[in-house]
Amino acid sequence: MAHTDAGGLRLHTQRLPARGAGSRPGGPTVVCLHGLVMDNLSSFYCTLAGPLCRAGHEVLLYDQRGHGRSERPPTGYDRDTAAADLIALLAAVGPDLGPVHLIGNSHGGAVALHTALLRPDLVASLVLIDAQLTGDWVEEMTDTLTAAALGLEDGRMTAQLAALGRRKEARLTAGADALLNHTTLIEDIAAAGAFTAADFARLSCPVLAVYGEKSELLAGARELAAIAPDCELCVLPDVGHTVLKEATEGLCDAVLGRLRVRAGAVAG
Repeated sequence: MAHTDAGGLRLHTQRLPARGAGSRPGGPTVVCLHGLVMDNLSSFYCTLAGPLCRAGHEVLLYDQRGHGRSERPPTGYDRDTAAADLIALLAAVGPDLGPVHLIGNSHGGAVALHTALLRPDLVASLVLIDAQLTGDWVEEMTDTLTAAALGLEDGRMTAQLAALGRRKEARLTAGADALLNHTTLIEDIAAAGAFTAADFARLSCPVLAVYGEKSELLAGARELAAIAPDCELCVLPDVGHTVLKEATEGLCDAVLGRLRVRAGAVAG
């Protein structure tokens, strides 16, 4: 287990080397950002990380602030701080790292997009996997998290899972309780604003948006694709918000295809 000091915050990180015939030493690293609360770097480790490495890409995974095995401070769960954590992590991993490909799932996609707007010099391209971009998602997410917090605050669910021998689920539930009931995460999410058309127009890197056909967030992705200077929208059939877990093969094909195109363009 590795930890990296990123601006004074200890982040659990996994750096996976490129391997296979397609390896390109010195090429852009792929950095993966997971979603909220119950999520961590393992969601990418078990899905995209392996195919990306075998296709010749170095991959950097990390548990975001308060998640997984990373440090859990009581505050700092707003989008600006999440982007600052990522920027500090990239600097800590290596000042010669260069622009990276960012792949963000759900809320991780929003953090990735925000980072690309703040520091376009650090981002070679974006892949957004069913990310919350526009509409009423802030209010809906806040309501969902608040309801989950109320259900966890007495600790009974964690104790019941532990008593049943379901240790991993008990650990994840305890972590969710700590995040929702003992940090400012819900308040910070509630204060976030949706991205605007002006934000989309300012994106200077190529973007691939991969969304489920049944996702409630698809309208925001269509707006992004219509406005961003270089954005491809890939809609996967018969899936909603769970693209990463339930449409992994189609997602891999879309992501690896896009990265091959980018690599060819740079080489040319």
